[in-house]
Amino acid sequence: MATINPHINFNGNAEEAFTFYKSVFGGEFAKVMRFKDLSSPEFPVAEKEANKIMHIALPIGKNNVLMANDVPESMGRTNENENRSKIAISAESKEEADRLFNGLSVNGKIEMPIGDSPWGSYFGMFRDKYGIEWMVDFDPKYSGQR
Repeated sequence: MATINPHINFNGNAEEAFTFYKSVFGGEFAKVMRFKDLSSPEFPVAEKEANKIMHIALPIGKNNVLMANDVPESMGRTNENENRSKIAISAESKEEADRLFNGLSVNGKIEMPIGDSPWGSYFGMFRDKYGIEWMVDFDPKYSGQR
């Protein structure tokens, strides 16, 4: 079965954001590549871009990977206020949902506090301090828990 793994573009703070995400989700980075790691005569990298993140990956759970990169300045800035997509997390318990919601939303903007939703799940939504939008959901019908 195919899997879907979110990939986020950052404006130079991917490493900071992923260090924060790692502090909430736990685990270790599967990969960290910097632009300088790809530098060659065919692909020169500007000094100010050398230590920026070309690719970073944080495994989450058994089958998911959160990935990101810094967008080089030569390609323009990523719109940090875009709202076309959100990262949805399906928690295995209310306790896990609370831990992830409370951890990731620190210094962010809560759009919908976590709590019982009209559709029967435990749900909350926010934009984190890096401008990334998240939805956290625990649905006992799909987890086998009550």
